[in-house]
Amino acid sequence: MAEFYEMTVAGLPRKLKKCAVNDKLDIAAFIMFSDVEVTVESAKQLLAKVPEFDVILTAESKGIPLAYEMARQSGRTYVVARKSVKLYMQDVLSVEVKSITTAQPQVLHLDGDKAALLAGQRVLIVDDVISTGESLRALEALVREAGGTVAGEAAVLAEGDAAEREDIVFLDPLPLFFKD
Repeated sequence: MAEFYEMTVAGLPRKLKKCAVNDKLDIAAFIMFSDVEVTVESAKQLLAKVPEFDVILTAESKGIPLAYEMARQSGRTYVVARKSVKLYMQDVLSVEVKSITTAQPQVLHLDGDKAALLAGQRVLIVDDVISTGESLRALEALVREAGGTVAGEAAVLAEGDAAEREDIVFLDPLPLFFKD
């Protein structure tokens, strides 16, 4: 039977399913997909806290609803770093990332046309959860390679030690669950 962690996300009560990362660590899975209420409220609250920016960047896929909603509410553009190169993509920028929620390293890609949207711009990097910071580092590298400047980094939740960081904006902490 599944175990859940109950918490408040952007002021809204939610039950997050606990998932085993390995035999010593569980995480509470925060999935924004289909949770319109949390997505809209999280975007609103984050926009009130983040520094000024010109464009939003997120990684495929769980940050997309948040990036879209923040772009909609702010009237700014958003760009998605893709996990695979698509046929229409040209002059692709790529960086490797190893995330706590994926078994193998992944590569994030920006189409040249999308990279051009970051050039000379203040870029706000957003994601659903910041944990180890590996995804942020990959997105930071894409921003630099595209000629943009990182204006700030924001997430709905900061997991584990990330909640102690002062260089990110987040709404709520998310604990890690260590097993004996």
